[in-house]
Formats: sequence, structure tokens, C-alpha cells
Amino acid sequence: MLLIVLTCALGAAILAAAGSAYAFWRVRNSADQRVAEAVEQLATGMQETMRDLAAAVETAQASGAGQFAGELAATLDLDEVTERTLEATATIPGVEAALIDAAAPDGARVNAAVGMPVDEASKAAVQLPENDNLRAVEITYRYRIDDVEGQSASYVRSAVVVPLRSDGTTVGTLSAFTRSPGQTLGEEQIDELEHVAVRAGPALENARKFTEARALADLDALTGLHNRRYFHETLAREVARAHRYHRRLSLIIFDLDDFKAVNDRVGHLAGDAVLAEAAERLQSVCRSADVACRVGGDEFAVVLPESSCEEAELLAGRIAKAINVRPIPPAGTVSLSAGVAELRPADRPTDLFERADEALYHAKERGKAQTHVAANEA
Repeated sequence: MLLIVLTCALGAAILAAAGSAYAFWRVRNSADQRVAEAVEQLATGMQETMRDLAAAVETAQASGAGQFAGELAATLDLDEVTERTLEATATIPGVEAALIDAAAPDGARVNAAVGMPVDEASKAAVQLPENDNLRAVEITYRYRIDDVEGQSASYVRSAVVVPLRSDGTTVGTLSAFTRSPGQTLGEEQIDELEHVAVRAGPALENARKFTEARALADLDALTGLHNRRYFHETLAREVARAHRYHRRLSLIIFDLDDFKAVNDRVGHLAGDAVLAEAAERLQSVCRSADVACRVGGDEFAVVLPESSCEEAELLAGRIAKAINVRPIPPAGTVSLSAGVAELRPADRPTDLFERADEALYHAKERGKAQTHVAANEA
């Protein structure tokens, strides 16, 4: 029964992600290959995880290892897989701290620890040599007595590092540590660490693939900005967060003035090039916390967490300057009109969006090439 429930849950999650990726694939031909590969990876990952889950359930022992394997297979969230792996490692007798170092999306690394700070654990760990036959590396730390007198509890005494593998490829390492004097991590701990690693490796890799595929599904293929679906999801999340923690939140909606005339004059293909260049200039002036999106046609939006309407108005001005500071071939100089609104206590996400959109409409009415700020009184 456990296998059936977890299989259905994971299957639904993977199919939802694949559906999102496929919908994105239909948007722009230029993204075909990337998304097709992402969907293929998801399908492969699902098959691998189903096999792992079946094996885990069949061989589960009373120690709860089967529950751990099922929990890993039931999620595709990279943070959750990492956290659950560390939690399982920390329950192994003699293990006082643990570290995961594994591949993350876009060439980044997952570095997470339990029982000690990440930087301390990273310094105490070792990098494994490339060897498919490698089972584990055991480490014993020896200190000069005068260096550790009175502070022995803070020094790592013994460690074991095991590889995290998926489909025969090493995707990271799992390290376990003890600070207890006179205690080492031996064969028993290695066996249990291997049991954790054999489930965690495929789960981490599948979560990484899922995250990358989801990121592709969240992007607009033409501009590289986040797409309309991601914008509305983010706006809803940030509105809820701002209300919960009593934080400020502002929104900019803008579009390129007379863009239809640009398309009519230079053609839609050249018009697409203008949009792509405008998006690049937009990104160049946004802060890392700002969420820039293309919400349709030549209309863009920027979500500004923890920002006032005055700060949003200043950013709208910087965006306008970045876009019209020099011509965008073949359209020439392009101006924009923008609407700005700040979240009010009773606002829903749609309320904030509609007020910013109405402010954009007023900017158009008043002659274009300007920013209008919505009144913030209820």
C-alpha cells in the first residue's frame, strides 16, 4: 500500500512538471531542444525513482529505513531531499554531525549540514577521488594535546565520507562526523551511511533535474524573463508574505509605447528582437531581489519586495532611461509608459495588479513616455 501511495504521489508531481515543461515547449521553437531534454530527463528520473522505491519498500527493516526511502521518493523538492537525508544520517549511532555536498541546478552546489556550521563541516570533509570502486573514505583527526586541552568537545575526531551516486555517476558526497574522544566511525556506521546514500543519490539527482525543468517552464523563451504564470504565482506569494510580516510591496507594470506601429513598420521578427533587447536592458537595472517578468506581448512587470511606491517609481525611471538611452535597431529610440502601485492592507494580488495596470492606462492617457503612480489611499 505504501508503495502504491508514494508511486501515485510522485507520478502526479512528475507529470505536472512535465506538463508545464511541455506547455513551455509549445511557446517558442527556439526552446524545443532544451525542454525536450528536460522532459526526457524527468521521465528517466521517474523510472529510476520507482525502481529505487520498490527496492526500498521490499528490503525495509524495522529500523525505519523503508520510511526514509519512501519519504525521499515522495518529494522532488531539493531542499526537502537534502534535509531528510541529513536527518536520517544524524540518527545513525555515533554520528554527531553530517554534511551533504552535491550537484545543484545550473552548475551550482548544494552545501548543507546538521550538527555543525556548513563552513566548519566543509573544512573537515575531504574530496573523494574519482573511482567507481570506491566505497568510503575513513578519516581520523589527531591534534597536539596542548591545542585541544579544555576544548575537546569542539574538535572533530573521526569522519566517514561516502559517495552519492545516481545511475552510476557520482553526484556528490555524504560526510558523517563525531567529536567524541576515543570514538571512531567504523564498519557499522559505513554500512548505514551507504544505505542512506544509495537512496539519497538518485533522489537528489531527480530533484535537481526537476528544479531545472521547472525553471525552464517558468521562463519566457524570447526574453529570458519570467513568464506570465510565474509572475502571478510570485505576486500571490509576495502579497501573502507582505501581509503576514507587515512588509511593503510594490509593483511596476509597463509597456513599450506604440509597439504595434513598430511591428507594422519592421515586421514581427524584428519586433521580437526589439523586445529581447528591451528585456536585457530591463534586467541590467533591476536589483537581485526584484522579479522581472514578461506578462504578454510588449507588456512587462516588476515585483519589488519590501519596497515603497517611491522606490518603484525611481526604478521605473531607471528602466525607461535604460531602454531609451540609445536606439534599439531596427526600431530606433523606444519609450515606455509605466504604472506603479503599492500594496494596501486589504489588497489581494488582483487588486494590486489592477491598480498598477490602471496607473499604466493613465500614463498612456496623459501622453505616454511617463510613469503614473496609483493613489495609495483605500
